[in-house]
Amino acid sequence: MTGSDRPLVVSLLAGDGVLGAFGLGVAAEVFGYDYRRLGMPRVDFAVVTDRPGIVRTDTGLALYVEHGLERLATSDVVLVTAWEKLSRPVPTTVLEALRAVHARGGQLISHCTGAFVVAAAGLLDGRRATTHWRYAGELAARYPRVDVDPRVLYVDEGTIITGAGTASGVDALLHFVRREWGSAAANALAREMVVPPHRDGGQAQYIDTPVARCEDDLLGIVLDWARAHLAEEISVEVLARRALMSPRSFARRFKATTGTTPHAWLLGQRLAAAETLLEESDAPVEEIARLVGFGTAAGFRDQFTRRRGVSPRAYRQTFRTAAAVPVAAEGSAA
Repeated sequence: MTGSDRPLVVSLLAGDGVLGAFGLGVAAEVFGYDYRRLGMPRVDFAVVTDRPGIVRTDTGLALYVEHGLERLATSDVVLVTAWEKLSRPVPTTVLEALRAVHARGGQLISHCTGAFVVAAAGLLDGRRATTHWRYAGELAARYPRVDVDPRVLYVDEGTIITGAGTASGVDALLHFVRREWGSAAANALAREMVVPPHRDGGQAQYIDTPVARCEDDLLGIVLDWARAHLAEEISVEVLARRALMSPRSFARRFKATTGTTPHAWLLGQRLAAAETLLEESDAPVEEIARLVGFGTAAGFRDQFTRRRGVSPRAYRQTFRTAAAVPVAAEGSAA
């Protein structure tokens, strides 16, 4: 996002009365450390507020913030954390600062009720957005020009990303890292944070499965098998047989456990595997399409471009590693 001579300037905007401390911690974990060894850029990270001093959270934690809104004028990325006091108007100075960031092409990423702050600035009008499911109705009622989707983990609208609540902050930021610096960097960062490397933004926020059951262990085994056999034709019927269930029962159990459909999950796994091959191998697109289970290269290009916003070739040109290696043919020696 920046030239190599200067760091990426990332600012976390926090108002007094931060809703939970999780969003603060996740942002600091992702941008507060030097992760250049993982493929990320050098980052200049700081917390800002409209009135420097003590910023309190609703959990009883407090932090001293030195930086005011003037830092946003030079920020490449602005993270808007959850605000507790939604009944109070957002300060005009905050709204003006966010509009200025957006006007010059800066990246905005909101967490939970931070979407209310971005919406108050008018920056979500005509856009799709999300927030914590508990507050989605209020966001839609207060800002009717915003297309609020309460079901998803995050929504990427280019220079504005809105995330849902709590743990989805991890997903939204890993998605941003993946989008900007590639899947290798995102996967390496996920390993550092000891979290799953990728949950698609379209997955459900709320999954009504409070306690794992024995069937879920079997489901996990089936999903591991599917990941290892993406080149094969995998249908719901194939997965259901391996899970010792009927296709209808399997599809219902899959949706209840993961929040998505088997078809959508498989598509996400195939695209993620394709990203890795595009970055780390010199295999032609036609071969990658076959290896990850797309019927044709044309179908692969269409799905990849539609879901990732760029063609496979453009993605490879952006994120290919210097250590890209040939892909061994099936049946060849390791």
